[in-house]
Amino acid sequence: MDWYAKEYLCHDLPTQPRPELGIILVTGATGYIGGRLVAELQERGYRVRIMVRGSSPVHKERWPDAEIVVADAMNVGDLKKALEGVTVAYYLIHSMLLGKKEFEYADIQAVTNFRFVAEEMKLKRVIYLGGLGRYHPNLSNHLKSRLNVAEILMRSKVPGTILRAAIIIGSGSASYEIINNLVRNWPVYVVPAWTETLCQPISVRDVIKYLVGVLELDETTGKSYEICGDEVLSYKEMIRILARILRKRRLFLNSHISSIKLYSYFTSLLTPVPAPIIQCLMESVKTEVICSDSAIKKLIPFKTINYKVSLLRALSREDHDAIYTRWSDAYPPANELAMKLTDLEPPPHFISSYSILTEKSTQNLFRSICRIGGKEGWFHTNWMWRLRGFIDKLLMGVGTTRGRRSESELRINDVIGFWRVEDLVPDNKLLLRAEMILPGKAWLEFSIRPEDTQRNRLSVNAYFQPKGIPGKLYWYNFLPFHFIIFKDLLKQLVIRS
Repeated sequence: MDWYAKEYLCHDLPTQPRPELGIILVTGATGYIGGRLVAELQERGYRVRIMVRGSSPVHKERWPDAEIVVADAMNVGDLKKALEGVTVAYYLIHSMLLGKKEFEYADIQAVTNFRFVAEEMKLKRVIYLGGLGRYHPNLSNHLKSRLNVAEILMRSKVPGTILRAAIIIGSGSASYEIINNLVRNWPVYVVPAWTETLCQPISVRDVIKYLVGVLELDETTGKSYEICGDEVLSYKEMIRILARILRKRRLFLNSHISSIKLYSYFTSLLTPVPAPIIQCLMESVKTEVICSDSAIKKLIPFKTINYKVSLLRALSREDHDAIYTRWSDAYPPANELAMKLTDLEPPPHFISSYSILTEKSTQNLFRSICRIGGKEGWFHTNWMWRLRGFIDKLLMGVGTTRGRRSESELRINDVIGFWRVEDLVPDNKLLLRAEMILPGKAWLEFSIRPEDTQRNRLSVNAYFQPKGIPGKLYWYNFLPFHFIIFKDLLKQLVIRS
């Protein structure tokens, strides 16, 4: 999929582009919202700088006209480099993916660093997307942290603009994928009382429009706005609406059990989204998140998208295989900083290699490789991959149900079940890094090289760097299965090419 073959969203914004503002920094550019915002800003003529924690050739491929700076918000020196010469910064850094125990501290430390460096660099404005809610004793840690970040930014000498949203619905969003997979995969719901809590969901398309719109209006400086869709719904109603769209008959049974931890764990087994993210989101479900102020709609008037249409658009994106960003782009949170295979010195000692000769072309073979982990799974012995993924889910890992962003194409940093694309050379190599729970580090490499004028050699190499004795035992325990899995996988790749 061509990076530029996408639908831009801000063509009907009543505000006018202001490229004279200078450099616009987008933090969290590799995340779900940031990845979509960058393209919109560039389309409107802005000079964009993106801040990422780890360098990757895919960033330049994805945003060839953007300036890329590698920086960590926990490092003041990095922030000074990232914010030098910047006029306006979007603060889209959220540490929720670290899990309940860590994200509150990380959020406060990161935004405090950012605030003081922004003041030192004399930025004109910081724009922040946070969560909707108000302080009260039962407020979830997730929403409390979002409110704390907003408060710190608003106390800064650099004027801020705060946008506060409830649940965001769009193709690839964690909230949408939880609801979608629950409706598709489970016929009976044992629901607690908190599923009747009211919220006001908003389409990701409208979120992006508001983020761009406030940049283009000076009168939004120093203000905080609530952004929502037009409907107030309970979480149970949201599931029912999608069930009707998909023509699925679903039964709801009331339950007196209300444990968030229990529900998030079982929900993670039925959906692609890991339990730590679900738990953070579910803890917010107990709080009503409804807009009490519509001031933003008067300043930036456009027709917002209702919940049903948001679902239909998300389903259409899936059907057309056109999901541009996904929650998994930033999960696990340290994936940008993970050790690469080329970083290991010496290289892994444990290697398992298999290959096959074929007359199929390199293009067809590579196209076949890039379809693994999709709707057909791994083409053969799928039950083994699913069993390993299910075990990983039970252990609170990512599992194979995490799926893929696209069924037809891959890019560096994409996920394939419990793997992530670490390197990709068209018609030559695909390198995957394991993100399941392991006593060590693992990689899986597919490669194609000419054997003679008529044949190519298709190879698969499994690399493993064990961690102590448990890692070695793990390798030798699974080694006998490699022959079955990889030999058959290679044959199926050739058949499908």
